[in-house]
Amino acid sequence: MTIAAVILAASVESALADAAGVARIRRIADAAWSGGALPIIVVSPDPDGAVAAVLSGAPVTLAPPAPIEGGPIAGIVRGIELAAAEVSGTSGALVWPANLCWVGPETITSLVERHGPFPGDLLRPSFHGEVGWPALVPRRAVDALRTLAPTATLDELLDALVATGTIESRPIDLGDPGTVIDGATRREDLPPYEGPAESSGSQDWGAALASMPDEAPLDGPARADDPAG
Repeated sequence: MTIAAVILAASVESALADAAGVARIRRIADAAWSGGALPIIVVSPDPDGAVAAVLSGAPVTLAPPAPIEGGPIAGIVRGIELAAAEVSGTSGALVWPANLCWVGPETITSLVERHGPFPGDLLRPSFHGEVGWPALVPRRAVDALRTLAPTATLDELLDALVATGTIESRPIDLGDPGTVIDGATRREDLPPYEGPAESSGSQDWGAALASMPDEAPLDGPARADDPAG
């Protein structure tokens, strides 16, 4: 059983926006890898190779967006399908909008661990009662996702998915302000990282966030085929 990360960037600008000296998309990919997500799929336009360049050395697959008429849901489904094709044991995916660039690796570890006892639930991190991202969507929900309106926003999609009765939503307070505060806020202006009530490991993830890594394995990015091509 593995949990993938599906990172969604609507534009090159959103992928490359600065996040404390690192492109948002790279910071997210590194946090996903450090937290235990596998495989990592980045769904983003990349007409001139700039996104691939900032992902150099990251263990990710870079995929072009699904056709625009499919809406956000098409990108989610495409990312989950690519992840399942790479790792057959993929049982869920962390759906991760690229503007939520301050999420800590410990949050990812906690979500992955919580999937074990709740494999059929939609898991969403929360901070002080507000639900955020990334959302862990079980793979078995893909068929239900396909039935939803392509015009829905990401939050609307998750609400509609729960309304189908296919899965239940389970918010988990993980004490991470980055799950609800996006990259428009500077990292130094975030509320303090509190962490989950029970630690998922011995590493000091809060300190690790202060110097988000350039140490990921030098083996990426791979590229997926254009779905329109």
